[in-house]
Amino acid sequence: MTHQPQIQIPATYMRGGTSKGVFFKLTDLPEYAQQPGSKRDALLLRVIGSPDPYGKHTDGMGGATSSTSKTVILSASERDGYDVDYLFGQVAIDKPFVDWSGNCGNLTAAVGAFAITNGLVDPSRVPENGIAEIRIWQVNIQKAIIAHVPMTDGNVQETGDFELDGVTFPAAEVKIEFLDPADSEKALFPTGNLVDTLNVPEFGSIEATMINAGIPTIFVNAEDIGYTGTELQDDINADAVALAKFESLRAHGAVRMGLINDVGEAVSRQHTPKIAFVAPPRSYSASSGKDIAAEDIDVLVRAMSMGKLHHAMMGTAAVAIGTAASIKGTLVNQAAGGKDRESVVFGHPSGTLKVGAKATKQGAQWEVEKAIMSRSARVLMHGFVHIPQE
Repeated sequence: MTHQPQIQIPATYMRGGTSKGVFFKLTDLPEYAQQPGSKRDALLLRVIGSPDPYGKHTDGMGGATSSTSKTVILSASERDGYDVDYLFGQVAIDKPFVDWSGNCGNLTAAVGAFAITNGLVDPSRVPENGIAEIRIWQVNIQKAIIAHVPMTDGNVQETGDFELDGVTFPAAEVKIEFLDPADSEKALFPTGNLVDTLNVPEFGSIEATMINAGIPTIFVNAEDIGYTGTELQDDINADAVALAKFESLRAHGAVRMGLINDVGEAVSRQHTPKIAFVAPPRSYSASSGKDIAAEDIDVLVRAMSMGKLHHAMMGTAAVAIGTAASIKGTLVNQAAGGKDRESVVFGHPSGTLKVGAKATKQGAQWEVEKAIMSRSARVLMHGFVHIPQE
């Protein structure tokens, strides 16, 4: 029996923030995958190694976690005032499904570096030394992002002494600005309320703050669902019953936010919304063994991603945290002490993170100018990925 040889596609494997993924130039993809659709999805699934009933991604580039089953497609922007168009695909691990409904804030930190290195940015906009301000159009959510990429002797600087909890080694700092991070087609608070009551069969009636900033996110109080806010991954991810309860909470919240019409539709929208639970500061030991003191943080936050507790914090969820913390009356702001603030330091399973955001009320609606955080990024491998022919 004759079999076709594999095809090879130029690709770069990059870490951005606490995530990593496979990056492609749009024009390097096979012609049939340069347009959205089932053929592109099938290609990306094969690259990552999904669906994998063993949950290991042994036969692909994925890492069998929500943080490592990611793909990025970049192209020179066709929009005036932008350098690069950034499209993100979250690949499911155990299902033949690529979710295009949201952004990855962590991998955003790597977009500018890839764009510069791969000739997607006008050289006149990139200094020999200093900071290149790369203007990114995030295609999934139709939003602008500015990445501040350090340059040394004409090359992207990847090494440095910036430490990011959840990442083992230090690297160069990349400041990210998420401009107008709220969904422009939806209200910042889709129900019109800072706090709502959600009725979820597994939890009963609980309070929730539902917000469209960075990524649609549902915040609940840790105490209301039986947690302290100091949990690490194994405390939740090894509990199948708990995971099912979180998914039910996510589905009911998605309906309330107007993202889906029925809880049954949540299975085809795994990437959004996110579920996060918050609590006032208390000391705990991070997953690395690092001691986090209560006085060094403003609030505790734990977040679910693709059905599991995230090992650190999604960048887009951090935008939602910073935005909600800046608005008095939300559950996040209440857990952080209930005062006016333009930045917040939150504790997550791997350590701490500071994010800044400023929200203002225009009439009856809240608006957010931008949210800012620092991440790091670097190339892990560059070359070709190989997959069987279509």
